[in-house]
Amino acid sequence: MKTARRTDAVEDRAPHVHDVHSSADGSTRLAVARLLLEQGPVTAAAVAAELELSAAAVRRHLDALIADGEAQARQASHRGPRGRGRPAKEYLLTDAGRMRFGHGYDGLAAAALRYLAQTAGEAAVNAFAESRVAELLGPEAADVAAAATPDARADALAKLLTARGYAAQAREAGHGVQLCQHHCPVAHVATEFPELCEAETRAFAELLGTHVQRLATIARGDAACTTHVPLEGPELLRRREPTTTVPRGRQPE
Repeated sequence: MKTARRTDAVEDRAPHVHDVHSSADGSTRLAVARLLLEQGPVTAAAVAAELELSAAAVRRHLDALIADGEAQARQASHRGPRGRGRPAKEYLLTDAGRMRFGHGYDGLAAAALRYLAQTAGEAAVNAFAESRVAELLGPEAADVAAAATPDARADALAKLLTARGYAAQAREAGHGVQLCQHHCPVAHVATEFPELCEAETRAFAELLGTHVQRLATIARGDAACTTHVPLEGPELLRRREPTTTVPRGRQPE
């Protein structure tokens, strides 16, 4: 049975239409992804038949989903004698592709923490937050702490957070460094439970070996989580500057 999804795909019924930037093209790709979600693993031919698309259009959208890490192909299961020609492929969404349609993880996590607070108290929530950040940083935290200076440790921490999916960077800011996290996977939960952010801030201070200050958080609606890391000592204030160069307007320290 055909579904209403095919009405989104008018622009691809003619093979010569290739405007991949159009909103109609985006809705077609969404329709292809939704079909993989609902019926996958499914062949390209089945996608074309269900959505009334051309074979070329289906291949283009499937290739784009694969390139974005949202879909994957595998050899189709085969029943009966194999015919001539190349084996058919089946397509299905990856975990990243399923996220396009949302999930209930945030709601589940918030509900679990709510239950923990009600049954075991706020101390249990704080203990969980401490445990979570320790697991987040993992054994690589020792490498961060081993760096020679606070700014070097901030750089190492930014790389570690980026590897954990936080898109972090350390950049100079006055007499210190700002550690910026441009993504936070737990931001929605942290909006209700700021203990997650507070435990993270304490862990950063311990790793960096200096007092830090949270200036902004995604959980509060800011564009990024920003932590100020002060640099103590004149040798640290000249972060990455040649020792023979004195910036204009600054007196030698």
